Amino acid sequence: MIRNFIGSILALVGATAAVWSPFRDWYDGRHGRDYRVQDLFTGITGTDGPLLTSVLLPLAVGALITLVGVVLRSRLLVAVSGLVVLGFTVLWMVRQGQAAGSLAVGGDGAGLGIGVALAAGGGLLLLVAAVVMSGRPRRGAYEETHAPPEEDRGPYGSDAGVPYRDSPHRHGPYDDGHGAGGPPTYPPQPGQRDER
Repeated sequence: MIRNFIGSILALVGATAAVWSPFRDWYDGRHGRDYRVQDLFTGITGTDGPLLTSVLLPLAVGALITLVGVVLRSRLLVAVSGLVVLGFTVLWMVRQGQAAGSLAVGGDGAGLGIGVALAAGGGLLLLVAAVVMSGRPRRGAYEETHAPPEEDRGPYGSDAGVPYRDSPHRHGPYDDGHGAGGPPTYPPQPGQRDER
């Protein structure tokens, strides 16, 4: 339960970072929302596209998968969302490197920006969350761990026809109190003859 809680928090933080990243600088001061999704497959161009068809789209899909995974406590879905976010971030880096000739990191706004770091960090955080989460319990796991103890039938096994006495001095239904077998004997009642 604690692992699922911590994993869920990490997953939500990673998804938030991924969705926020397109609104930050990705390369040379250009925001991630200015890169079209189709540019990731055909090559980076200087043409800006609408927000809904920008790099935000695959990252938002990854965040949506994360939410479903957290609700269902599914490690697999959280891991898939991390792979989606990381995959599209790496694909963008490959395309940007091809378009620019190389990728540079600069502190003055040139080169890779904070948005790429947020996207990559969010994807890695999602993968860590999938590892931390314990997921849903298996079906039947509760019954296995909380099964009632098997009835102790004694040294003769589970044969119900064999009586099990935990002590050789235990009295049975026909013991007279002195260890001898036979039907129980009672003192005669008033008005009865003693037939012993």
